[in-house]
Amino acid sequence: MNGLDKLGLKEIKNVYHNLSYDELFKHEVSQNEGKISSNGTFIVDTGVFTGRSQKDKYFVKQDESQKYIAWGKVNQPITTELFDKLLTKAKAQLSGKNIYVQDAYCGASAKSKKSVRFVTEVAWQAHFVKNMFIRPTKEELKDFRPDFVVYNACKCVNENFKDDGLNSDVFVVFNIEQNVAVIGGTWYGGEMKKGIFSMMNYWLPLEGKLSMHCSANVGKDGDTALFFGLSGTGKTTLSTDATRALIGDDEHGWDDDGVFNFEGGCYAKTINLDPNSEPEIYAAIKRNALLENVVADENGVVDYSDGSKTENTRVSYPIEHIANHKPSLSAGHPKNIIFLSADAFGVLPPVSKLTKEQAMYYFLSGYTAKVAGTERGITEPQATFSACFGEPFMPLHPTVYAKLLGEKIDKHNVNVYLVNTGWSGGSYGVGKRMSIKATRACINAILDSSITKCEFENFEKFNLAIPKELDGVETKLLNPINTWENKDEYIATRDKLVSMFEANFKRYEDVKEGVEFAKAGPKL
Repeated sequence: MNGLDKLGLKEIKNVYHNLSYDELFKHEVSQNEGKISSNGTFIVDTGVFTGRSQKDKYFVKQDESQKYIAWGKVNQPITTELFDKLLTKAKAQLSGKNIYVQDAYCGASAKSKKSVRFVTEVAWQAHFVKNMFIRPTKEELKDFRPDFVVYNACKCVNENFKDDGLNSDVFVVFNIEQNVAVIGGTWYGGEMKKGIFSMMNYWLPLEGKLSMHCSANVGKDGDTALFFGLSGTGKTTLSTDATRALIGDDEHGWDDDGVFNFEGGCYAKTINLDPNSEPEIYAAIKRNALLENVVADENGVVDYSDGSKTENTRVSYPIEHIANHKPSLSAGHPKNIIFLSADAFGVLPPVSKLTKEQAMYYFLSGYTAKVAGTERGITEPQATFSACFGEPFMPLHPTVYAKLLGEKIDKHNVNVYLVNTGWSGGSYGVGKRMSIKATRACINAILDSSITKCEFENFEKFNLAIPKELDGVETKLLNPINTWENKDEYIATRDKLVSMFEANFKRYEDVKEGVEFAKAGPKL
């Protein structure tokens, strides 16, 4: 049974193993798991969970893995006994049902990929992982043996969570030694995607390979670019470019051969999606794609401006829906790295060039704004620092990833830039969000190297190099102080943000690399 007999489930009615897109669609429709949009895209609601439940994520604390994991608020420990209890509860939920088993690869590199099996009782969740991960060929499926298994028992909860010392009745738990993860109580598909990303972030660095929360594309001349940033900062939008081949929109590895995608699909935000500014993503929303939490009328016409359910409306689609993608999902070593920050304070310049030391500082800082809906309880943007632009998914200490990145920047002579996709002319609520047009102009100047010909000036307190003029960008935008009506208020806000950077970086004072890179940060 290709290992299906080892799932530990009892009295299964039917096992729907590796269904095609058409078969999954029929199951979704017949089981009333959602509705169909006017262009044939299936639409689902994920209930109250329209984002990740970060406080409900746990790792089993045991040998050998416990010595590598950075324990704390992000990586919370549970016992083997509690894991076994939750796994038993999940298996009981999945037993006696029709279940969907979807097999997939994570990692386009033959040297680094992992085989993952997903088990769920909901057809659309099998559809989701089919979209998001790399789809094996029929020949590969014949000999498929999972390195890791995810049991998604979203319909069951842990009623005894208080007695167990957990945060809520939701649980997303990982047993590294058993190569098993269990999900309960949340229907949000992103838990499966980010759960495997977390595991790749554990496995790869221990092999000397860098795992990254970034998108990537490649130009006609083979020049690879990486775009780091948290949800809502523009990774998907800015890496989806008609003139460049998309490698992937969110998760990548970097080994001795170059950059490779972990995934076989994209997971794009759709709030206020505009076919004029994001035509490739808009066109990717069609049959086989899967829309989440969008609002549609009785005819199935979607209103992408409606965020009444959540600001975190999403679409997952196989990467083949982007016509201009790189079929191998891989490319050579990067020429440019771009850090994307949605600065809610309106202080950071739209683009600045970083030294290697500054690159490590801003990588470890991971400054951005949490955008409404990406996590439970977040209803408007909030300033946050997330190490490596992805700390919620990093089981190891942030400096492990930073050291690997620094080594690769040095070895391959990579240019690094900081781009603010957030606010200008004032803080959130007063200023305006940077236009995609202006941000695109900054990105284009980086990718075509025209920015290297600019005259730069120093950006005070942050000591960043910013261009005095740049084609396609209104000159006054390049230095944020020029966009604020009240200059004194700008200076006070800037200094406040500097203090926040300094306070955040104190977490690295006891680490040699942290002390070194702190020298490259902003100072009052």
